[in-house]
Amino acid sequence: MGLSSKTIQVKIKSSCDVFLQLWKTNPCQVPTLTPTTIQNCQIREGEVGTIGSILFWNYFHDGKDRVIKTLTQELDEAKKLVTFKALEGDLLELYKTFVTHVQVDADGSNNLVTWTVEYEKLNPNVPDPDTLLEFYKEVTKDIETHQLRN
Repeated sequence: MGLSSKTIQVKIKSSCDVFLQLWKTNPCQVPTLTPTTIQNCQIREGEVGTIGSILFWNYFHDGKDRVIKTLTQELDEAKKLVTFKALEGDLLELYKTFVTHVQVDADGSNNLVTWTVEYEKLNPNVPDPDTLLEFYKEVTKDIETHQLRN
């Protein structure tokens, strides 16, 4: 099985820069903004906001409580991009590799959040992670709602 990718783009009315900084420098705050989708985030190794830091997440997806341990793989200010690579957890029961990129782009009043997942299935019967892209859309909208209130 080869590497595949899928993308979802979500328009937001809130600030792209604030959205990106949340994922870059304060991902452990995400659960307070998205309690129905992401319940917990803990730093396990390294320092938040640095490449190489390891985070442990508890989240609710496809009707089940799930966990994932991620490595912060890329923090690119110029591209406005943060990349997390799955090290352990439920996703690796289906995929040999799973990498999530979150990127923002502000074009005037149009703010866009792009989630891209790169993955390699363990076998051909494993579904594409379409429901996970919808999960990321829901997370984005929850964060946007909170940011617009404050």
